[in-house]
Amino acid sequence: MTSAATPHAADRAGPVVRVASLHLRYGKTEALCGVDLDIPEGRMVGLIGPDGVGKSSLLSLISGARAVQDGTVHVLGGDMAARRHREAVCPRIAYMPQGLGKNLYPTLSIEENLQFFARLFGHDNAERRRRIDELTRSTGLHPFLSRPAGKLSGGMRQKLGLCCALIHDPDLLILDEPTTGVDPLARAQFWDLIARIRRQRPGMTVIVATAYMDEAQRFDWLVAMDDGRVLATGAPAQLLERTGSASLEAAFIQLLPEEKRRGYAPVVIPPLETDGSDVAITADNLTMRFGDFVAVDHVSFRIERGEIFGFLGSNGCGKTTTMKMLTGLLPASEGQAWLFGHDVDPRDIATRRRVGYMSQAFSLYTELSVRQNLELHARLFHVAPDQIPGRVEEMAERFGLAGIMDALPDALPLGQRQRLSLAVAMIHKPELLILDEPTSGVDPIARDAFWRLLAELSRRDRVTIFISTHFMNEAERCDRISMMHAGKVLDSDEPARLIAKRGARTLEEAFIGYLVEAEGADPTDEPDPAGIPAPHEAARAGGTFSLQRMLSYVWREALELQRDPVRGTLALAGSVILMLVMGFGISTDVNELRYAVLDRDQSTFSESYRLDISGSRYFAEQRPITDYADLDRRMRRGELALAIEIPPGFGRDLLRGRQIAIAAWFDGAMPQRAETVQGYIQGLHQHWLDEQTSMRAGANSTSDISVENRFRYNPDVASLPSMVPAVIPMLLLMMPAMLAALAVVREKEMGSIINLYVTPVTRSEFMLGKQLPYVVLAMVNFTVMVLMGVFLFGVPITGSLPLLVLSALLFSITATGMGLLASAVTKSQIAALFLAMVGTLIPVAQFGGMIDPVSSLTGAGRIIGEIYPASYMFTISRGVFNKALGFSDLLGSLWPLALSAPVIVGLAILLLRKQEH
Repeated sequence: MTSAATPHAADRAGPVVRVASLHLRYGKTEALCGVDLDIPEGRMVGLIGPDGVGKSSLLSLISGARAVQDGTVHVLGGDMAARRHREAVCPRIAYMPQGLGKNLYPTLSIEENLQFFARLFGHDNAERRRRIDELTRSTGLHPFLSRPAGKLSGGMRQKLGLCCALIHDPDLLILDEPTTGVDPLARAQFWDLIARIRRQRPGMTVIVATAYMDEAQRFDWLVAMDDGRVLATGAPAQLLERTGSASLEAAFIQLLPEEKRRGYAPVVIPPLETDGSDVAITADNLTMRFGDFVAVDHVSFRIERGEIFGFLGSNGCGKTTTMKMLTGLLPASEGQAWLFGHDVDPRDIATRRRVGYMSQAFSLYTELSVRQNLELHARLFHVAPDQIPGRVEEMAERFGLAGIMDALPDALPLGQRQRLSLAVAMIHKPELLILDEPTSGVDPIARDAFWRLLAELSRRDRVTIFISTHFMNEAERCDRISMMHAGKVLDSDEPARLIAKRGARTLEEAFIGYLVEAEGADPTDEPDPAGIPAPHEAARAGGTFSLQRMLSYVWREALELQRDPVRGTLALAGSVILMLVMGFGISTDVNELRYAVLDRDQSTFSESYRLDISGSRYFAEQRPITDYADLDRRMRRGELALAIEIPPGFGRDLLRGRQIAIAAWFDGAMPQRAETVQGYIQGLHQHWLDEQTSMRAGANSTSDISVENRFRYNPDVASLPSMVPAVIPMLLLMMPAMLAALAVVREKEMGSIINLYVTPVTRSEFMLGKQLPYVVLAMVNFTVMVLMGVFLFGVPITGSLPLLVLSALLFSITATGMGLLASAVTKSQIAALFLAMVGTLIPVAQFGGMIDPVSSLTGAGRIIGEIYPASYMFTISRGVFNKALGFSDLLGSLWPLALSAPVIVGLAILLLRKQEH
């Protein structure tokens, strides 16, 4: 591998980064403890140390992605706590965060991702095309420009992330663990690419965080960190000389505080003594398919009892899937596996009890203590109750957990959490232990202590250990290893034999040889370094509003909406479905209501009364009721919504002029509907009485003074003319708000929000760019709902259509602004959706005037109704649909809508942070 070292212009230049007395806290946890550090300009600088020592926190502060809490951070000649300086130097810094392609958009292609980032930094069409072509040719990505980022391999994703970072000629390139989980070949190609870029741009400073000590060897200058502090700085050779060590890993151990090094000894694994007859695992052509994707492709191997067998490969190569098939967690699509001579069967609990599994993510119950985790897993594996206390104590002593038995897992350091996970996997004394990348992110001392435990389990207890790892020095400790790539096993043998087969110097070099052979690549092929774009002065201004940057976010959000089937369906079909449900399902009208009569009079008058009701279009008569038991039974079953009892002597009392009464039994499960039915029955009853009195007495029984009811705007008092103008504003508020609520918080969860923090884009550009596609979708839904109201529900527009459209546009801006507001102040999609739903559905139903007029409310409810935008949209919608009103009539409701839109959107922009806090 070529060295990345270059002649050091930094030797005559000042520091590019100067950090003094820097502290950073996450709650009660202090991530950085008084860091003082000067980073020289023009160097390749490496931050080394395990996970959790503060490397990522320090890089995020240097990049400006995180706000400075205490201390000073000067980058490129200015204070990063000052907003103006951050805006000025932001275009000169490129930040590639930790995680494979975390700053990328998985649904966008390579071309689209690069176009998006180039637009953010102000390049015109011609310059974008030149840079994209040159960068992708130099990295080997050019043939795959149309491939979505989510379908790239780990190595290709990291190369794309680097291309996006380099699209704007940075002076400072910050890479946070860029090769974690990437296979050795892709790692070697990545660092060779960085070396070529540095030769083309010798003044650029590169700061890299890494957990791989073999990578750190190639850097110009190193910063060793532990527990939020800087242990030492200097060139790799200087650190080796200072500690008298042969390797950087050994040097790092020597730099650790004395209390951490106390009792440390190198790992020594005795040779395995076996005759080859006692086989623990056999896999024969194991294959796993997920649809058309083949995750594991005809994998075969044999592992003996007591053997430490390693699986070596990059993320996504099929290691974890193979392990899950061996434990019965995943049924194989093809092939067969045996554990201790028995078929792997998820239903065979006896065989599975012989297996302990430690997953890649710690599978511990964080709300339970160390002791409770051990006891719970012992019960889950059916350890006899009388043996559990002794087994727990044995695990605590063996794995060094005795002093932390009452602590919660989340409060433990990574090394102790790792030992607890191993103790949990061993609590039932399995014969086979499957470990999926158990040492990722753990410091070298804890990793070596873990391997000493594995050696003891293997050699003393004859436990078979199947382990996957990214670390070459760990793979060399295994008795045999299997090198895996793209779902296939490239070769399996002892590490020394694999090195000899390839004629390589190291295991990593041997693995690279296998990968090159598998991919059919020529290791001598090297892209033309002239393919790296020459520096070009682009639009670097930040802080002022840029239409191009805003439209870049509009374009990207529209593409993601178009390619997300769930959000797309919800956006286009959600309002239509709810409109149909509410339009037809929520009605106060009574038609074809099922009723029956219990006639205890059996006279011509009772028959006349029954026929008068059955002649109404509102009611559908059922067979007569026989008695009270029949009445009760049929109403409980929902067969009847109304039962009428005509009492004995009904006709006699009518002839004698006595007061006539009947009993009406209503289904009160829906009170509003029951009240409506009650009104219908009372009306029919009075009408029949009037007819009978008139026929017999020749005159109306009522007095000369009467009240006649007349209804304006909806003379038939039908539900649909009332519901449609109310349902449209409600859905126009709820659905766009819920969709927009996912816009920002989704980027927070994915990690791509980092692009807001470290690019010149302003908060207003970001928010308005996010909002516009949802406003367009809202107007499309509004158009569909209006057409449904007019042509499907038969509710005509009698007033000003332009007024209705303008009001809907203002209301859509307000609704999407509410969603963005919920998204800006929350950290999860569930929380944002809940907040958007509570902030729209409850106020619109209770205080917005959908059911009761705002003027009828009192106290706080009246105040909420007066300031809530939906109440004005209800007024406009009902006025245009039902009352033939126009601009002059509804101007008083239009102005509050016009005012609410910028207020709510402005509040969302104001509450969105441009830095992580």
